[in-house]
Amino acid sequence: MLSDPVKLPPQGAILFLDKAEGWTSHDAVAKSRRTLGTRKVGHAGTLDPMATGLLVLGAGPATRLLTHLVGLDKTYTTTMRLGITTVTDDREGDRLVTADPAEVARVAADPDRIAQAIARLTGPIEQSPSAVSAIKVDGKRAYDRVRAGEEVELKARPVTIHAFEAGEPKLTQTEDGLSVIDIEATVHCSTGTYIRALARDLGSDLGIGGHLTVLRRTEVGPFSVDGVTTIAELAEGQVRALSTPTSIARVLFPVLEVTADETRDLGHGKRFEVDESRCPDAKLVAAISPDDQLVGLIEIKRGRTRVVTNFPTQGAAA
Repeated sequence: MLSDPVKLPPQGAILFLDKAEGWTSHDAVAKSRRTLGTRKVGHAGTLDPMATGLLVLGAGPATRLLTHLVGLDKTYTTTMRLGITTVTDDREGDRLVTADPAEVARVAADPDRIAQAIARLTGPIEQSPSAVSAIKVDGKRAYDRVRAGEEVELKARPVTIHAFEAGEPKLTQTEDGLSVIDIEATVHCSTGTYIRALARDLGSDLGIGGHLTVLRRTEVGPFSVDGVTTIAELAEGQVRALSTPTSIARVLFPVLEVTADETRDLGHGKRFEVDESRCPDAKLVAAISPDDQLVGLIEIKRGRTRVVTNFPTQGAAA
């Protein structure tokens, strides 16, 4: 029997979840709505059903923070399989091309060649997202167009691969006897990066094709998957911990401790002057009330505040 819904703090909460394979991000949101007792739940970036790892959810008023979490860098651990291309650029898609075993063996015997290809995919790069993705093309999802038999080629976009650390290439065979190279890697990248496309492009550069077989998101910005709520716990109506908007904002942004009067002013969208000794100019600053509530995210420009995102507080409503 499911337990009673978890009681949310007045300003809502951020929930860090370790998504299991086979679950969609939508599945996780739907289950969280039941566990947290609110319809207002969103996420800060999806994970494919095949992928596991850190999914950041917001519930209640805390969903307002998600816009500012989506753009954080991500870190993944992954296994890339070279020698086979697939429709989806991962193991769930139908095979397209298999490389000649002799060529796969030549690539596996030349780790410097692999390292050079990885180096070419590190730093600022132009990446074409996987055709089977949620990106819209003329109002229709790319994956729907592919499933309808259309040829889809998405426009390349700039992303940054901050680090692409690969282990020893392993020459191995698939269950049906095809020669492949498996490479375990850790990738730290900017938001919007498709790790499936990275595996595809690595294989393409080496002339033997490639796709992804394992993907796990381990970090979103400064937040780690270690010790967070699991899908199994969520399914039982349990969460390990909920983070308040204030605690998240203190990690991500400069902080301006505001007075009760300033709390009310920000709640009404009013501007006021801030001395640089209290907080220097910044595009996003967390304004925190005397009772430790996140009043809002504000911009301070030339010493003057401007509300970017407000949060409901008792002080603002007074």
